[in-house]
Amino acid sequence: MTSSPSTPASPSPSGPPLPDVHPSGRLRVSLIWLVPLLAALVGLGLVVRTWLQTGPTITISFNTAEGLVTGTTEVRYKDVVVGKVSGIVLNDDDSGVIVTVELTPSAARLAVQDTRFWVVRPRIGIGGVSGISTLLSGAYIGVDVGRSKEVLKAFKGLDKPPAVTHDQKGSKFTLTTQDAGSISIGAPVYYRRVAVGQVVDATLDPDGRRITIQVFVEAPYDRFVTRNTRFWNAGGVDLAVSSEGLKLNTQSLATVLAGGIAFQPADENNPGEPAPLDSTFELYADAGTALAPADGPSIEALLVFRESTRGLAIGTPVDFLGIVVGRVKDIQPEYDTSRRSFFARVRVELFLERLGPAYRTLTGLDGDAAEAGMQPPLRVLRRLIDQGLHGQLRAGNLLTGQQYVALFFKPGNRKLVVQRKDSVPEIPSAPGSLEEIQTQIESIVTKLDSIPIVDIANDLRSTVQSANSLLKSLDGQVLPETKQTIVEARQLIRSLDQNLLSPDSALQQDLGRTLEQLNRTAASFRTLADYLEQHPEALLRGRPAEPEPASAAPPAPEIPPSPPLRAPTADAPRN
Repeated sequence: MTSSPSTPASPSPSGPPLPDVHPSGRLRVSLIWLVPLLAALVGLGLVVRTWLQTGPTITISFNTAEGLVTGTTEVRYKDVVVGKVSGIVLNDDDSGVIVTVELTPSAARLAVQDTRFWVVRPRIGIGGVSGISTLLSGAYIGVDVGRSKEVLKAFKGLDKPPAVTHDQKGSKFTLTTQDAGSISIGAPVYYRRVAVGQVVDATLDPDGRRITIQVFVEAPYDRFVTRNTRFWNAGGVDLAVSSEGLKLNTQSLATVLAGGIAFQPADENNPGEPAPLDSTFELYADAGTALAPADGPSIEALLVFRESTRGLAIGTPVDFLGIVVGRVKDIQPEYDTSRRSFFARVRVELFLERLGPAYRTLTGLDGDAAEAGMQPPLRVLRRLIDQGLHGQLRAGNLLTGQQYVALFFKPGNRKLVVQRKDSVPEIPSAPGSLEEIQTQIESIVTKLDSIPIVDIANDLRSTVQSANSLLKSLDGQVLPETKQTIVEARQLIRSLDQNLLSPDSALQQDLGRTLEQLNRTAASFRTLADYLEQHPEALLRGRPAEPEPASAAPPAPEIPPSPPLRAPTADAPRN
């Protein structure tokens, strides 16, 4: 491409001529434009870098923003910072707040559907005190990462930390009951008094009749939950009084304050297979009810009581020989037009299989034609009634006035009576123990009323008056003579004392002389005995004559006088 020659400029009349301009064929760019270009490239790089380093933005709704600060409050997962609060605003109806959180790029996988967020603050719970570190560092938002694959940007925050996080190993089970007692979320779950889990949720069923409780049992203890496992409410204190004394049973102090749940196999020898995840179990009121033998099919029966049923309530046990075989299901007052009196019709639910071997024995006995087509529980009840089964109200607690229904055998057979209205068998009833005591007391009072107490009192008064007169007569006549007799007796005793016991009395002196003579006689007999022992021939010859003492001879020794000898007989020789 060639350019045509330019036309020379005409000279200016007032100055030098203008230069000829020849435009170049290439486009020239000034170097000054490199500065903004480089700045734009650097800014673009920063934007790209910031975009690459910034994670997703999510929103979390809370009831309150207490402790949260924009640009300061962190989001932590396992104590690792994964985001920061970037904004806090009220929601549309001003019932809460919406917190905007910017997550780090590495935490983008946290924003899934089942992820849960909550504000970590100092809390005091059943398990102890948590969130103490926030007293110095301030509150932060905790995260429980879900396992879902669906991405979510808006979340509903929790009011308190979840009882179980998704990364905890274990199993969840469902319990149903009519009364949760003191059980609350976070309450411990025990196996043989060892804490192995906790309650994670408790909700009322839509119909309002039962309560559904979710429990989490940690691994590896969840394998002990089998198909034959029984759960019961272990909260509070179990106080029992038996023949062995007073027993106090509780799992731990935490169960006393906040309730708890315990479980155990119904049969230790046959625990069964491990229960599947999310299995449903019945929550019993206590361990005794939970571990009781299987109830089997139930049968309803009626009892008619004409005494007061105060202290009898729905759920009251029915006792047979110390075994709880049923419970009271309904109590209805009715009116007897023939007797013109009220009576109570009590409907009970019986579980006769609790009798164990006795139930099997009764069902195995041969029956008559009337039992054809009867169900085993009805057949057993019929046989028990034929043997004299009766129902009676008895005092269960004298302090509270509670009563229970006792089944026992009473002489006199009765046939089974079936109510036509609802085909419910009727068990004969006997007067209650309290009524019997009251009847006996009334009988005693009646007998006491029949006693002529007034006549007896009059006769007793007359007897007392006669005795009083007799005493006065004795006091006026007999008493002086008695006093004189006593005086004479004293004089007699004094005279006997002087005559018998005084040393100067004649009787004492005569008695002394007599004793002295007896002593001499005894001495003579001793001398005779000694002489005869030395000269036995003296019995035949007598005592020899003693020679005359010589004048010059010394005096002979004095010989004690011998006792007089018996005169010799005619045949005895003489000296």
